[in-house]
Amino acid sequence: MTPTIDKNQLIDAGQRTLRIEADAVSALIPRVDQHFVDACELILNCKGRTIVTGMGKSGHIGNKIAATLASTGSPSFFVHPGEASHGDLGMITREDVVIGISNSGSSAEIVTLLPLLKRMGIPLISMAGKSDSPLAQAANVHLDISIDTEACPLNLAPTTSTTVTLAMGDALAVALLEARGFTAEDFAFSHPGGALGRKLLLKVETIMHKDSDVPRVSRDTPVSQALVEMTEKGFGMTTVVDKNNKLIGVFTDGDLRRSVDQGADLSNAIIEEVMSANPKTVHLNMLAAEALGVMESAKITALVVEDDQHCPVGVIHMHDILRAGVV
Repeated sequence: MTPTIDKNQLIDAGQRTLRIEADAVSALIPRVDQHFVDACELILNCKGRTIVTGMGKSGHIGNKIAATLASTGSPSFFVHPGEASHGDLGMITREDVVIGISNSGSSAEIVTLLPLLKRMGIPLISMAGKSDSPLAQAANVHLDISIDTEACPLNLAPTTSTTVTLAMGDALAVALLEARGFTAEDFAFSHPGGALGRKLLLKVETIMHKDSDVPRVSRDTPVSQALVEMTEKGFGMTTVVDKNNKLIGVFTDGDLRRSVDQGADLSNAIIEEVMSANPKTVHLNMLAAEALGVMESAKITALVVEDDQHCPVGVIHMHDILRAGVV
């Protein structure tokens, strides 16, 4: 039987859920206190990794917390407490710190691990909803994630409790990030496949056109031959070099139009007479994002790439940067 759909009832349920969860997250704010500081210090002083563990929905949230910690400068991974009792405890070392997550604080799989963690002398941070629970009592530091009620009208399905746990985990990760002086570039190194990683890590030399693809003529080349080189290479420009292969200028489609407007005798001219000296260039080790900034500032679509000896070693086009996903 298909249930009757009441639009207002659906809206009311959704809004009620968000209000309950928002209120519960707001209630966490005063709990970010000395206990929170102690938890941060345990992690900051840890010589190993931060191991996060939790059962059921707490485990799903723990997985996300571990991933957030790892991507923001605090080496971390998730260990399933059930698997830990069957061999995976060997993944945890005495140099680590453990974050145990359980709304009740009495999850059997986690409670089983507590004597073992104590015996190994591993610091334990608890995130539990009951301060008198076995998990909270065994912890070196307890973070209170208690709630008044789940958003579930039956007060059964983990909803509000998982939301506040995730929020407390984010608070820890951000506080640790700032304490470590973690930068956008550090973030990019742990996200090399993401847009930020490409923007901050991709170098010009990785995506530039090089070797025989670089248009190049000598200073005494006739303009007619330079135009052939421009056409063959397809960049709408050519580099102009001296006998030592040093860049002395470029000749572009724009230079051609200006020369025609000025009535230059292009059939008899050599390229040095009509080229643009001191062109905009970028170094091969420059970030692609920086090269894009130069293009946008100069209102051009291609740049000559130089090496340390100021020899043209490549050409980078705006299309190359766009294809690389830098923007």
